[in-house]
Amino acid sequence: MDDILIMTKTGWENRKAIKESRNSLGGRKLFRKLCEEGFHIGRYRTRTLMRRLNLKVRQRVAFKVTTKRKQSDAVVDDLLNRKFNPAGKDEVWSGDITYLRTNEG
Repeated sequence: MDDILIMTKTGWENRKAIKESRNSLGGRKLFRKLCEEGFHIGRYRTRTLMRRLNLKVRQRVAFKVTTKRKQSDAVVDDLLNRKFNPAGKDEVWSGDITYLRTNEG
């Protein structure tokens, strides 16, 4: 009975702590956090409770560089000489490419 009481109270604290950390708190850090809050629990017990309560941790992904510049890539010459108001229509055309991150790639 005492084991169930500890599991439910600690389980609630586990869920709360993991939710606050946006699912990035692993077993060791969760163990340290629970010890700081006054719970008397072991590291492996914390891991077991996480498994029983189905608490999953998302691993952080490192930042991925999407643009690889070469030394030979030169900056384009300023053909407008900073004069952005042409005298007539269809004299000057410009464009911009923006990287939009989507789930599809």
